[in-house]
Amino acid sequence: MEEPEKKEERFSRTQIIFGKENMSRLAKSRVAIFGLGGVGGYVLEALARSGIGNFDLIDSDKICISNFNRQILATSQMLDEFKADAARERVLSINPCANVNAHKVFFLPKNSSEFNFKDYDYIVDAIDTVSAKIQIALQAQAAGTKLISCMGTGNKIDPSLLKIADIYETSVCPLARVMRHELKKRGIKNLKVVFSTEAPLAHSEATQNENGHALIASTAFVPSVAGLLIASEVVRDLLAPQTV
Repeated sequence: MEEPEKKEERFSRTQIIFGKENMSRLAKSRVAIFGLGGVGGYVLEALARSGIGNFDLIDSDKICISNFNRQILATSQMLDEFKADAARERVLSINPCANVNAHKVFFLPKNSSEFNFKDYDYIVDAIDTVSAKIQIALQAQAAGTKLISCMGTGNKIDPSLLKIADIYETSVCPLARVMRHELKKRGIKNLKVVFSTEAPLAHSEATQNENGHALIASTAFVPSVAGLLIASEVVRDLLAPQTV
């Protein structure tokens, strides 16, 4: 067990900004992150380094070599490890006092009952599957739990065009367009999202996966900045209205 003075010193620079009471609130907060890839990994990194004390991490994938260009969890030491396990190990290496639940499952409507959204203080949706994103939005609304959802970050190169807005105020992003349509049909009137106003770029090379589907290009800087924007929003929402 880490000595109390060491634990306090670990987040001392952040405490200067937020104060001791708010740091205690963050330590008691529980955040669920669905998806631990290019976006979700950086959300987790920033939240762990901000003193969030409790995490539920949901991802069924293993770290593969194609993740190395953008995912903070992807290192040679973690190759072929489950992302959820790698994420748990990383959090505990940053903050040994954290409580981390790793769920090696692919979240879909059919297994959504395994997760009680009322247990969470905040939910981050950093997955790609539309049906799962919709289900997360529905369950978060039913539970009254705060949620932020990431729209598309692939095929983009300019992180300065990322924005935080309500889903019905988004533009350009193809994934956001689909989500607006589907959420409106289901009566969801608002959803906080991170999206980009950059038009997806055409591939300079024709690339396909083993199933013949076009691969989505990615960079190190757009998903990571999206993740950091989300983490900032989560921390400020958790502490509102105590902080300005």
